[in-house]
Amino acid sequence: MNIQTPIRLSHLSHGGGCGCKLAPSVLQQLLSSHPTVSPYKQLLVGVETGDDAAVWELDPGNANGVCIIATTDFFMPMVDDARDFGRIAATNAISDVYAMGGTPIFALAILGMPVDKIPPEMVRQILEGGQSVCDSAGIPIAGGHSIDSPEPIYGLAVIGTGRKSDIRRNADAKAGDALILTKALGVGIYSAAFKKSALSRAAYDEFIATTTLLNRVGAKLAKDDAVHAMTDVTGFGLLGHALEMARGSGKTVTVEASALPYLKDAAALAQQGFVTGASGRNWKSYEAGVVLPDGTPDWQRQLLCDPQTSGGLLVSCAADKAVAVLATIQTAGYPAACIIGRVDDGKPQVVVKA
Repeated sequence: MNIQTPIRLSHLSHGGGCGCKLAPSVLQQLLSSHPTVSPYKQLLVGVETGDDAAVWELDPGNANGVCIIATTDFFMPMVDDARDFGRIAATNAISDVYAMGGTPIFALAILGMPVDKIPPEMVRQILEGGQSVCDSAGIPIAGGHSIDSPEPIYGLAVIGTGRKSDIRRNADAKAGDALILTKALGVGIYSAAFKKSALSRAAYDEFIATTTLLNRVGAKLAKDDAVHAMTDVTGFGLLGHALEMARGSGKTVTVEASALPYLKDAAALAQQGFVTGASGRNWKSYEAGVVLPDGTPDWQRQLLCDPQTSGGLLVSCAADKAVAVLATIQTAGYPAACIIGRVDDGKPQVVVKA
């Protein structure tokens, strides 16, 4: 597909969206010297389990006390429309707060632009796109920081709040839980096809619809005692974020491949070779912790490792409440949501069933 813009933003960066993220193995090396136990007792969630945001307890000892939730997320463009880029980046950043069970209260903009390559009007459109999403979330952009950079970068630092009892980590899945995924997979596949002008208009519209859909249902799910753990599926792909949940919880996560929801053209495009470099880096980083069915074709593995920019939530909930939880999610505006697997006692790993 050829979007008529004077400048192809997606061609000004070496990577786009959450595909820009460092590979899980590289990130692990960089954080290897970081203490696993924080000396700050009020820091309820830090870097120890690779969760979606940091959580700081304001009222220690009070189960209903307020916590501060803080996150930052930014990346280079995966689309050419400046406003769409801003919308996707803002949605992706805000959704980290929802993934923790919180509600965002304000954001700060993070902006890096090659000022000699991009006209001011295009930069303004990026910012307006981000602002429109913040307006939808009911929060202001209260400030930020900008630099002249060789590649375009945009994102947000987002601050939210949540009751301590509502905080949902990725490390609290329980044996016997069912797993629910709230959005379809294949965003990275679509972005690779778009960059090579091979994405149809209908597929582009589907792509924008899913990447600009806020995960605000996370704040509602967190008030349900049947929901034990949550994380969002972003740059490390479904397998990577499921493995973080498995390792953090000390459980085996089983994914039913036949139950997974995909964007309409994702499988066909993957089979045609439209994949990102990030999916390969992801697999090399965590293949030791994943068991795939014998004979899994490469294109299917690419889909399982596909980096999801502004992806859905992976929800671990009591199995006997899973149908009700799923109904809540679908009614809230996530029609692709479905039950994709389960959690069991066992080795911390991800097992994919055909």
